[in-house]
Amino acid sequence: MEAVVQIREGTAPAAVLGEIRRSDIEIDDDLDAIERGEARLLTPEHDGWPFGRFSGLTACGAPLALWLKGNGSLADITKRAVTVTGSRAASAYGQSVAEEFGNGFAREAVTVVSCGSYGIGSAAIRGALAAGGRAVVVLANGVGLAHPRPHTSLYRAVIDDGGLLVSEYPFGATPARHRFHARCRLLAALTGATVVVEAGRRSGSFAVVGVANELGRRSYGVPGSIYSASSQGVHELLRTGAATLATSVEHIAYEDGLQ
Repeated sequence: MEAVVQIREGTAPAAVLGEIRRSDIEIDDDLDAIERGEARLLTPEHDGWPFGRFSGLTACGAPLALWLKGNGSLADITKRAVTVTGSRAASAYGQSVAEEFGNGFAREAVTVVSCGSYGIGSAAIRGALAAGGRAVVVLANGVGLAHPRPHTSLYRAVIDDGGLLVSEYPFGATPARHRFHARCRLLAALTGATVVVEAGRRSGSFAVVGVANELGRRSYGVPGSIYSASSQGVHELLRTGAATLATSVEHIAYEDGLQ
């Protein structure tokens, strides 16, 4: 609510005011959503901003503010967190592994961060929630819109179990190609490590790993069949040394001091 007052009175940070006063932006409906309690607007001036996680992100473009849906503190919930990412068109093997890893991280009290898309992203979330863990979903649209729509109930479960929906974009913003690419840096920055479970040669997971490595965070890849097109990208990450081979949650928790 404090952020709403600052924006309406024109006392918010200059960078924020400059962005929302663009001619193509209609902010009133979004501010109304905050006042109705449907979302929160988090800026670097407020408690809960993950300064530690975003350190070093300046070169990649640190967000001016973040829209949140859920009641938790983003800084607290990402203190022990791992990003799980991979193919939308995941195989049964990939989805099984993603669920197993999500479940295992939850049992280690590690938050699972994901894009929430079909395939690997949603499977990791389901695994975490099944173990009573928490999840953060980074969206390429506003937190007022569930995308893909069939994941409405999944996102509600994330919030009900103490997790968060996170976005750079206003409450009602729709998904767009450039937004899917832009969120890759947030997926990498919000956690201490990134795990890729299945990815083709042109997967967006490469962008997540690239940012994670630039930030000095660890990246891991789960191997698959050499005949599987959905594992070729992971194998390339492993071959080039961009990612470390991982076959269990315990290995990742040990390497990154998450235990």
